[in-house]
Amino acid sequence: MHPLIAGYVRWTDRISDYVGYLAASLIFFMGGTLIFDAITRNLLKMPVHWAVELTQFTLAAYYFMGGPLTLKNNDHVRMDLWYSGLSERGKAKVDLATIGCMIFYLGVLLAGSISSLQYALTTNERRFSIWNPSVIPIKSLMVACLVLMLMQAVSLVFKHIATLRGDHLR
Repeated sequence: MHPLIAGYVRWTDRISDYVGYLAASLIFFMGGTLIFDAITRNLLKMPVHWAVELTQFTLAAYYFMGGPLTLKNNDHVRMDLWYSGLSERGKAKVDLATIGCMIFYLGVLLAGSISSLQYALTTNERRFSIWNPSVIPIKSLMVACLVLMLMQAVSLVFKHIATLRGDHLR
């Protein structure tokens, strides 16, 4: 495999690892926020109205940021009626045949999320709630994570081609 392609794959995998591990740490933040909400609401009788909504934003970030690592580690859901019985080269062929659909889907999602982010930026879009937070940060994160998922999908194409060629790209 060409060194430039191998470097791209390693670089993309490394970024996906870092973003995915950062996403995993968000679980502790969400748990802490919900515990804080429960204590202030039930024990102190002083509810904070932003805690649940902040947890919802954090959960969205968790899903967005976990996508690239899920693709990299091949941990996504798959109908495994006959796939597991294929050879490594057979799996690479099937994955190459279906990855185009995923890239198309991610491209459509990216186009929609860019449009949504542009709208949020021009209108200073906010959630209609007591807290009234801006949605620009979460929409920006969504765009960035979709770009990284597309980069990871291209990396997977290179890995599957390397598998079919008999190269070991890691």
